[in-house]
Amino acid sequence: MKKILLTLVMFISTSVIFHSKAQTQKIDNCDFFDTVVNNHNQLFQLSCIPSAVEMELKYYDVVDFDFYDLQNEWKNKTDGSFRNFDNKELYGITFSQKFVLPRDANFPIDSLFQTIENELKSGKKVIISLPEDTGWHMFVICNQTPDGEFVSYSKLGSHTLILRNTKEIVKKSNGTEIMTYSTPARLSRGGNDPS
Repeated sequence: MKKILLTLVMFISTSVIFHSKAQTQKIDNCDFFDTVVNNHNQLFQLSCIPSAVEMELKYYDVVDFDFYDLQNEWKNKTDGSFRNFDNKELYGITFSQKFVLPRDANFPIDSLFQTIENELKSGKKVIISLPEDTGWHMFVICNQTPDGEFVSYSKLGSHTLILRNTKEIVKKSNGTEIMTYSTPARLSRGGNDPS
């Protein structure tokens, strides 16, 4: 009887330890970018470009979650574009505007998609301009689904926007601009290639 009781106690203890370890690993694998998005706001109607840049800075933990300096400076700037951040270094991260081309039948969509995929594979996020009802809105592509589609996040005030059909939207608009970035090795997240 003692032997059965001891075996039962060991079995229950082992199950609890494995269950706890599995839960801990699940939490550790949670993408920090989700936390960034959930704690970020777009402050002004037209501040989606600096808002997206701020999300990248927050993702790399070079600014605090309450950092909104870029949006507060930009406010509702009507003549802004990715050009305002092209080749600009902020807190060690240098941003680059790409695919500044006419949006027409000659736009290199396959090259755009390959560039985005390469950035994601290296552990980075990509800022992308996507059409909406009243113009264009900036999103951050954070991952790629098993079927190859890109998932993009943005904010509208405190509301989180999630698009799971980014490629489809880009194809319908005959292309778009993106913004990539480079970081020094000390800022890499999760052991990914920092270049």
